Amino acid sequence: MNANQIVNMITRMVMRKLVNKGVDAGIRHASGGGAKGRKGKGPKAARHAKKAARMAQRMGRF
Repeated sequence: MNANQIVNMITRMVMRKLVNKGVDAGIRHASGGGAKGRKGKGPKAARHAKKAARMAQRMGRF
């Protein structure tokens, strides 16, 4: 392996980890934040759920 291949391999590994962390964080945020987000949040949670459902319907159209 030459230096270019090694640098590319390491860059791909780092970028894969960063992208996966970002996707996981986004999914956790969208789903309510995991265990701590499952507690009742009152009417605000219902508004967020409705908004998320509307967004999902719009995404399904594309």
